[in-house]
Amino acid sequence: MKFYNRTSELAELQRIQRLSVKEGSRFTVVTGRRRIGKTSLIMKAAEGQPTVYLFVGRKNEATLCTEFIPLISQSLNTFVPAEIQTFRSLFQYVMELATQRPFNLIIDEFQEFYNINESIYSDMQNIWDSYRKKTYMNLIVSGSVYSLMERIFQNSKEPLFGRADNIMKLGAFDIATLKEIMQDYRPGYSNDDLLALYTFTGGIPKYVELFCDNDMLGVDDMISFMVRENSSFTDEGKNLLVEEFGKNYATYFSILSAISGGINTQPEIEAALGDKSIGGQIKRLIDDYHIIVRQRPILAKEGSQTVRYEILDNFIRFWFNYFDRYRSLIEIKNFAALQQLIRSDYPIYSGIMLERYFKQQFAESLQYKIIGSWWEPKGHAYEIDIVGLKLEKNKAVAAEVKRQRKNFKPDLLTAKVERLKNKLLAKYEVEMRCLTLEDM
Repeated sequence: MKFYNRTSELAELQRIQRLSVKEGSRFTVVTGRRRIGKTSLIMKAAEGQPTVYLFVGRKNEATLCTEFIPLISQSLNTFVPAEIQTFRSLFQYVMELATQRPFNLIIDEFQEFYNINESIYSDMQNIWDSYRKKTYMNLIVSGSVYSLMERIFQNSKEPLFGRADNIMKLGAFDIATLKEIMQDYRPGYSNDDLLALYTFTGGIPKYVELFCDNDMLGVDDMISFMVRENSSFTDEGKNLLVEEFGKNYATYFSILSAISGGINTQPEIEAALGDKSIGGQIKRLIDDYHIIVRQRPILAKEGSQTVRYEILDNFIRFWFNYFDRYRSLIEIKNFAALQQLIRSDYPIYSGIMLERYFKQQFAESLQYKIIGSWWEPKGHAYEIDIVGLKLEKNKAVAAEVKRQRKNFKPDLLTAKVERLKNKLLAKYEVEMRCLTLEDM
């Protein structure tokens, strides 16, 4: 798949690179979940420039240095002593080279030094502070374990706190980019095909690339491609999250499994887990791992107890709902049964994701100041799928989301909006909409 989007990020990395040549060394951190395209972006920005790329595997420090030395030597066409066995000495040697000429140094999976030799971070801090003003290095480090990368650079007790000049967090492709990709790889695509790509990948570049490169961009084709023997999707969710959570991942997985299945309040989740107290884990999933988010009715106060939890990442939500929940089918290689389960669920499951799609579409339009849902907490209460407060004073949109317009009940939405206006939006002019596949 060709390189898409990332225009502003690419321009920013190239701007920083020019500064490193002109004014002295710069230190940039690029973070984001696995498969988000960090390495592709960094390497694209470094095209045509002298660049050293080092990947930190989970190996002995001396072994890593032995692997790094010829890479540095070849990339910069220079001599590097073969007897160097510590990263401290190697980094200092490379900084010495940067006093003579400018180049990029890219260190990928930077958080892995925690598992190799944690003192590397303080060594780097001392060397960077000593050499920075007299060198011309464009240092870029990236990492996929978000919680660790945040700790390394944003915890005031860590040695590299405050050393990064720029911290860039990559997100998924936006809707416009997904449409461009579908147009390029599946001209004449249906809106259901686009919704399926959004539902299964959430715009994560690597997953999109897998579907494109294998010419699997119809709804049924995507399901068949994901659910088969030796599919890279089968263990992807586990591989993504075990690194974040560590060996005590079981409770986190149980919480995420419950949320993906629609059990989305804390009392319901605790009941599903055998009345286990999960307040601490919920807090960490929100604040440390950024995997789930609290959802309150629009304009509800911050301390309101009317809270639902939602998994932010479309792929993780899908993986827990099917690959984790039906692991027994995968174990006995009954992929046909799992494919059939997903296909039969798809109209309902994708309908839920269609609501998320339109919320994102609202956000990307830059016409709104607040976007959310609204519901009443008790009894047979009203609920509105999307409520958006526009930038224009006292104007709002209330929308019901349906895959098919024939399922929309205008009178019911009118009644809901009247209740919403009475409770919250008395001064607002509220536009009512039904959003369907046709509106994507």
